[in-house]
Amino acid sequence: MKRTSILFLLCLTPIFPKHLRAQDARALVQQAVDAELRADREDQSRWRYRDDDRTKQVVSIVVQTDAGAVKRAFLRNGQPLSPLDAKAEDDRIQAYIHDPAALAKSHRDSQSDDKSATAFLGMLPSAFAWRIAQQTPEQILLSFKPDPNFHPPDIQARVLGVLAGELTVDKAQHRIVSIRGTLTQDVSIGFGLLGRIRQGGTFDVERREVAPTLWQITETHVHIDGKALFFKSIGQQQDEIQTEFKQVPGATTLEQAAELSKQH
Repeated sequence: MKRTSILFLLCLTPIFPKHLRAQDARALVQQAVDAELRADREDQSRWRYRDDDRTKQVVSIVVQTDAGAVKRAFLRNGQPLSPLDAKAEDDRIQAYIHDPAALAKSHRDSQSDDKSATAFLGMLPSAFAWRIAQQTPEQILLSFKPDPNFHPPDIQARVLGVLAGELTVDKAQHRIVSIRGTLTQDVSIGFGLLGRIRQGGTFDVERREVAPTLWQITETHVHIDGKALFFKSIGQQQDEIQTEFKQVPGATTLEQAAELSKQH
């Protein structure tokens, strides 16, 4: 799944009859969800990009392949890696790309994330009460809040069901530009014995069209007090920005990706 400020959406909200607004808003969200799920099935592109993890103060180059992704750090705390640290990073990468167990685990985690993202998207239209908030010629801003008629089927859905926030949709392609949410109340897991997610936690995911009709997540900001449930690879405190997207051939191997990751 996988982010720009939407503060420029300052035009007046168009006037919709009240009895149509919620229905129209939900239909727009469903259209965007359908577009995202269709694109996820069809998009086979692979990318090389710069990843700036501002929580860990590490900047890396990531190269995607069909067999997995290679991620090479080259800056820590704003400074280039020392020759010793650079060698250790290269040794780590070489060990990883030749370790079938590590690659298999990474693949399982990626599949789990994809499954959670698909479930998250699928529940968006029904889990919330939607309202068209603002429009520009290019985008629609929709606001959402918990729908009292939504009955969550599992723990992930329980967390989803207490979010309130905003969703921005690109009009031309019906793609999700950004989604921002805040937990409106605590969520207990196993009566609090297995965990608790605290009210006030926030997340913000921004996406951009990095090539014609191809969209990628470009920013992830997560600040959740408690156990994060949506994606294993997304932390509870995370500020991450991706830039400099360049498409790589689909047949790129892990060994080739390791070499491409050295170019920064």
